[in-house]
Amino acid sequence: MENVSPWVIFFAAIFTGNILLTYFLGMCSFLSVSKQIKTAVGLGVAVTFVLSMTSALNYLVYYRILVPLQLEYLRYIVFIVVIAATVQLLEMFIERYSEGLYINLGIFLPLITVNCAILGVSLFMVIRKYTFIQSVLFGTGSGLGWLLAILAMAGIRERLNEEKIPQPLRGPGITLIITGIMAMAFIGFSGIVQIQ
Repeated sequence: MENVSPWVIFFAAIFTGNILLTYFLGMCSFLSVSKQIKTAVGLGVAVTFVLSMTSALNYLVYYRILVPLQLEYLRYIVFIVVIAATVQLLEMFIERYSEGLYINLGIFLPLITVNCAILGVSLFMVIRKYTFIQSVLFGTGSGLGWLLAILAMAGIRERLNEEKIPQPLRGPGITLIITGIMAMAFIGFSGIVQIQ
């Protein structure tokens, strides 16, 4: 993948290879926190920050420590430790400077640690053999793609509160239908450029 421009990977991670709508990673917090735009923005920015930081940190840890010591089999544990530490720092920062957002995000802020999208980006970076710059832009693009998806869903769900929806489809039913339609729209971009 060294011959692929990092910017192609960045834009592909946002649109054609959206971590949420193409690979369906990170759905739990996406479905739960996408009820209001304000909360969705907060979690989306937090996920973007964590993805950007952990993709860089995990790249350095993997290629500077684990590979030279032939400890690649520990990557899952090490990646999760790096993710947990980053999320803990972010949680302390948000609690200190934005208590309202901290309360609105509730349990979903510490649960970013086990968000499969975060671990998935670090694993994709290793599997695809990205360079450092490619890894960082892939992580940032994946975060922005996740933010874009949750913002779109929050906007649609806020609008749906004003509409008459049949009782059996209210709540998770209509949310999953909208997610499927959004996924089809994002997969429609896949003819432009693919990263694999």
